[in-house]
Amino acid sequence: MQPTLSTLNLIKTADYIRSLQLDNGAILWNLNDKLDPWDHVEAAMGLTVAGMHTQAQKAYQWLADNQLPDGSWHAAYYFGNNSCTPTAPTGKETNFIAYVATGVWHYFLTTNDRNFLLRFFPVMQRAIDFVLQFQHPEGEISWAVDAHNKPEPDALLTACASIARSLEYGIQAAQTLGRPYAHWQQAWHKLSQAILHKPQRFDRTWESKKRFAMDWYYPVLAGLYSSEDAAHRLEHRWREFVEPELGCRCVSDEPWVTMAETSELVMALVMAQRPVKAQALFATLAQWQQADGGYVTGYVFRDKTVWPEDKTSWTAGAVLLAADALYHLTPAANIFTREAFAWQACQA
Repeated sequence: MQPTLSTLNLIKTADYIRSLQLDNGAILWNLNDKLDPWDHVEAAMGLTVAGMHTQAQKAYQWLADNQLPDGSWHAAYYFGNNSCTPTAPTGKETNFIAYVATGVWHYFLTTNDRNFLLRFFPVMQRAIDFVLQFQHPEGEISWAVDAHNKPEPDALLTACASIARSLEYGIQAAQTLGRPYAHWQQAWHKLSQAILHKPQRFDRTWESKKRFAMDWYYPVLAGLYSSEDAAHRLEHRWREFVEPELGCRCVSDEPWVTMAETSELVMALVMAQRPVKAQALFATLAQWQQADGGYVTGYVFRDKTVWPEDKTSWTAGAVLLAADALYHLTPAANIFTREAFAWQACQA
């Protein structure tokens, strides 16, 4: 029997995300009144997986309503009385801004709603064009800009991998609508080359982020490896990051498993065509679901302590996306598990 949200006990998970959505469409992290654009999109995609299309559309409309004239969003927003005020002073994170393209394309793949794509293509177009201003000649993209749009000099591998996937889906949206995309395709190729072949372009001004699980698996989620190469990459550091029966560590040297990273690793395993490992890892998530449907953010297994004591909307969104990737609940199940177009050219 094909699993459903009900048999996977995930209906409450979607309801939990919905409980954190304000009337204006904003989806808060939890009850702390905070929102950031990347996590907002992640939660919106969770709503889409669950068939809560009206709520998902409201989430994307919030992004449209709050997009700055230059195509960006602030890195964080705080809410009071159902209104929003950005943090002050505030910067902007490039992968946060680009992620709207992944979310909009995910909604379109799920619903085949061309009017939705037409409506939100200008939003993703402005966002992508903003981000690409900060692409370096070697291909990487600055991880952030300050309040005056001055770019930070360094780049993050995980952030760039996320941008690569978003850029790919911006290109696919442009192709679908008959819009120009050649400049985006060139930018994607340069970015992919940097991710695959230029490790020296990342972490140039701070300590290496290789201890973070996301740097390990996110290039796989970007679709930049064949399934065979993806499997090799994941196997190489598996024992560093995966704690049996608990989940995936956030960082390799801390006794802390996190449910969002666990969910994302499930998707990476699906992409690597390792379904048995993916199912086993997904099964570890059930123990972390709470009565209201939300999931704890993390667990410190050395101390046997839940930490932090919150249940974020984006963790719930990641769990729903992992379930879809594993069990094909929607037509967009392969949003993070398909090989990017022309990946072979990047390997050459």
